[in-house]
Amino acid sequence: MTKPWQDILEKAIASRHWLHQHPELTWEETQTADYIRAQLTELGIPWRACAKYGTVATLSSKSDGQHIGFRADMDALPITEASGVDCCSVESGKMHACGHDGHTATLLAAAAWFKHHESELPSPISLLFQPAEEGGHGAKKMIEDGALNGIDRLYGWHNWPALPFGKALCPDGPVMSGNGTFHITLKGKGGHASQPEMTHDPVLAAAAVTLNLQQIVSRRLPPQANAVVSVTSINAVSNVTVIPEHVKLEGSIRLSQPQWRAPINQLIEDITNDTASSYGVVAEIDIRARYDATINQTDSAAAYRTALQAEFGETATESDVLMPLMASEDFSYYLQAIPGAFALVGMAEDSAGGLRFSAPCHSPEYVFNDRIIEHVVKVFSRLAGAPIPE
Repeated sequence: MTKPWQDILEKAIASRHWLHQHPELTWEETQTADYIRAQLTELGIPWRACAKYGTVATLSSKSDGQHIGFRADMDALPITEASGVDCCSVESGKMHACGHDGHTATLLAAAAWFKHHESELPSPISLLFQPAEEGGHGAKKMIEDGALNGIDRLYGWHNWPALPFGKALCPDGPVMSGNGTFHITLKGKGGHASQPEMTHDPVLAAAAVTLNLQQIVSRRLPPQANAVVSVTSINAVSNVTVIPEHVKLEGSIRLSQPQWRAPINQLIEDITNDTASSYGVVAEIDIRARYDATINQTDSAAAYRTALQAEFGETATESDVLMPLMASEDFSYYLQAIPGAFALVGMAEDSAGGLRFSAPCHSPEYVFNDRIIEHVVKVFSRLAGAPIPE
């Protein structure tokens, strides 16, 4: 390993640990933004603020080749950490439980490497450090603030604990699903548990609505739809002798293609209203779209797979994992605007004590595998036409 690359990698890991200790939630990434911008300034890389806490840095801006962009997300989650790592979060109730600290540190390492070889870069490179991926639509705000201006092709990635180290997923077409949420209030007429005939029981109606909504995917959509409708919460707080006035239901929607959103939403409304009416209660329905499916553009995905295979081996992108994953990503906004691709990179490893780095994203026991930083920078270097670190 050459000295410059060794120094870059060591600093990236140190950055990852600092970021992990100082997590900031969606649209609160003040320290994170300052940290990123200070490092870019130290490297002599020009940058501009974007979408408040976001940052766009550009290298080799006068080159004539295709302008390539890379994106990292920055925000943490409202989770109390239980990982036991030395660099554990010092912020109570906040944790980088999805590895965005690792994504940011990786892009900072790429920035340092690209700067070291800026005279050899065949095309302009932009680096997008994005806030508010965790439900905050940060990508949308970045685009609205001009983050994609001049960029011809954009690449992103996410660590994936369910995949072994050395494996990656980057299919043509959908890689991650779209999502949404629904919030339903059933209003009835409460009363004494001994006199149900005097009430319009919203608890019974909620049970029926729950059962009926769970049949949307199995009976109202074609099997090819790859969708999920899940009721995840029923709030009917009352007393053992009291039938309440109202019940709240909430749930999640997942869809593999944007065209399924409208029919799913309509079915939720129709089924809820019809079921509620049959039980003599009234439904108030609020359906909220979150992110659309993340759909890779074919040429970009092919280039990404080639780079991943060059780094991890010819079989790196072969997998029996069913795609798309039903998790969601706001990288979808970028791929709706310009060509690009998104990859999931495995990080689980066998060890004497069992499988390491396999706790799922959003788990309080999640731990990022620092070993993948080096490999992802090398993948980025191949995509950008930069020298490969050794």
